[in-house]
Amino acid sequence: MTYATVMVGLALDRSNEARLDIAGQLAERFSASVIGITAAEFSPPLYFISGEQAQNLIDQGRTTIKNRIADLEDEFRAAMHNRAADAEWRCAEDFPVRYIVREARASDIIVVGEADGGVLGDPFVQVSPGDLVMQAGRPLLVVPDACDWLDLRSVLIGWKDTAEARRAVADALPMLRKATEVTVVEIVEEQADRSVAVSQVGDVVAWLSRHGISASELVPDECGEAGEALERIASEVGAGVVVAGAYGHSRLREWILGGVTQRLINPSNRSSLLSR
Repeated sequence: MTYATVMVGLALDRSNEARLDIAGQLAERFSASVIGITAAEFSPPLYFISGEQAQNLIDQGRTTIKNRIADLEDEFRAAMHNRAADAEWRCAEDFPVRYIVREARASDIIVVGEADGGVLGDPFVQVSPGDLVMQAGRPLLVVPDACDWLDLRSVLIGWKDTAEARRAVADALPMLRKATEVTVVEIVEEQADRSVAVSQVGDVVAWLSRHGISASELVPDECGEAGEALERIASEVGAGVVVAGAYGHSRLREWILGGVTQRLINPSNRSSLLSR
């Protein structure tokens, strides 16, 4: 398995420099093609207008979006020049999450920016990583705006014996093969669970070794909230990427995410690879 096609989602309303940098690095490391993708819908005003004035406002809004999308295509193609095996551009006048989910079939991994101000944002122009990871069926690499390097010297796997975590580790295999150090960690809720966790983490390390990946195992003595512990351990081992399953459930079409997932879609200084 490799990443033959990287998809990178571009935002209309913020800088795309970090995610384009990381997508370019993935393309170089895996000799991959890259698909740049963006979408937006014109958001109608909250106040009521009608007739010619309303139509003029709609036309102006759509023209602004089209012009911005054209600028993003130029930015994407410039960033991928001499880096990607092939560069393809996809765009639409649509809700961005809906459009990217529909096009995700063409990719092996999707690169996006961190969540903007939390899980919820403007669905007309913003991509919520929480929404996307729950629906796309592809691993999501969430890149913080401050990150300009895919640091694979140390990768941390946040293990939990669930289908989501198993899928995340399998999705991360190409990246793990290029990592210098890999650590598999499980945070237990109660001390009585520790022996089971040690056995489970040992199985994951052994499975990785059969895929040519040397990894170390860690089940800390302390118990408690996994999000804070995972962040602390990631800092201690100098992790450039954290791999984890994404957990959540749907309510009124909004994704309510677990604490660890919420932290990982808002990474501070390292990227997160998430799978559902």
